Amino acid sequence: MKINNALYIMIFLRLLSSLMEMGAACLMYYFKNVTTAIKINAFLGLLGPLILLLVTFVGLIEIRDRLELKNLLLIAAGVALILIGTRK
Repeated sequence: MKINNALYIMIFLRLLSSLMEMGAACLMYYFKNVTTAIKINAFLGLLGPLILLLVTFVGLIEIRDRLELKNLLLIAAGVALILIGTRK
C-alpha cells in the first residue's frame, strides 16, 4: 500500500506533537516546580487543539472528493464540538 503526501504530513504532525509532549515533560522535570509545570501544561493545552485541527484539515483535504458536503459539515461540526468541549 502506497503512502501519499497527505498521510506523511499527518504522521509528521502527530510525531511533532508527541515530541513536544515529551519535551514538556522533560521541562517539567527540569524545573521541578508545580507553577512552572502548570504554565507548560497550559501551553500544551493550546497546541493540542491546533494539532487536531491541522491533522483533520489535511486528512479532509485528501478525501474531500470522496465525501458528500453533508458529511464534511458533520465532521467539521464534530471537531468544533470537541474544541468547545475542551475549552477552559
